[in-house]
Amino acid sequence: MVNSVSELMSRPTQTVQPDTTLRQAAELMRDADVGDVIVTEEGNLRGILTDRDIVVRCVASGGDPGDIRVDSVCSAQVATVPPQSTVRDAVDVMRAGTVRRLPVVDDDAVIGVVTMGDLARAVDENSALAEVTGAEPNR
Repeated sequence: MVNSVSELMSRPTQTVQPDTTLRQAAELMRDADVGDVIVTEEGNLRGILTDRDIVVRCVASGGDPGDIRVDSVCSAQVATVPPQSTVRDAVDVMRAGTVRRLPVVDDDAVIGVVTMGDLARAVDENSALAEVTGAEPNR
């Protein structure tokens, strides 16, 4: 039985600076096989950027990911949880913020990320979301 999000979270997190281009962030996501990067500046959390943000807020609008900076597209208002949070706490925060990923923060430092898929596996490893989350990437 999982007791806290610290047992589920992915770490280390992939981080970028606000002036990173979306193309560079997308390449980092691809190489690390993740769907998000944490935006930090001088060690402080500044936002989260997802693959969906790149598609919806840049590509679909005709933007060039090589010219657009992360800070102009990322979500700056970020819901977070501390590492001792329970699965229920994380689910409640995700619902309240309508988000799929939560940075796990300890003393203002991002130490991991917990996703909706991580929580699905913890609650019911046989659920459709858990199975899809655990599947090999289709590169």
